[in-house]
Amino acid sequence: MSTMTIQPEGWTPAKGYANGVVAEGRVLFVGGQIGWTAEQVFETHDFIGQMSQALRNIADVVRAAGGEVTDITRLTWYVTDKKEYLARQKEIGKAYREVMGYHFPAMTMVVVTALVEDDAQLEIEATAVLPQS
Repeated sequence: MSTMTIQPEGWTPAKGYANGVVAEGRVLFVGGQIGWTAEQVFETHDFIGQMSQALRNIADVVRAAGGEVTDITRLTWYVTDKKEYLARQKEIGKAYREVMGYHFPAMTMVVVTALVEDDAQLEIEATAVLPQS
């Protein structure tokens, strides 16, 4: 699969995300993933732990479809606590890189009042473009 990050001329470079990504291949839409395990059990009630698990869940779905995390072109994050998200940026960056490496797709962050699962602190959905099979 071939992707190209889009950075408009004269724009300040995006940090930790891409402003746009052009891709060619099979499109995979990954439903919102929360911080529970494959057995739908929350092993942690910590924001960073749930974020890491949600990203691992996304990676598992992408790999099950024949792709890799580098095929992810978009992430949309829904978080319930903006202050915690902002206060823990260094930890978030470290945990993100442990799952995603230095791959930064187009991203959007939305603050919400609640998620369907009461114990969930965030939900992340993804789009990936996989190689043609």
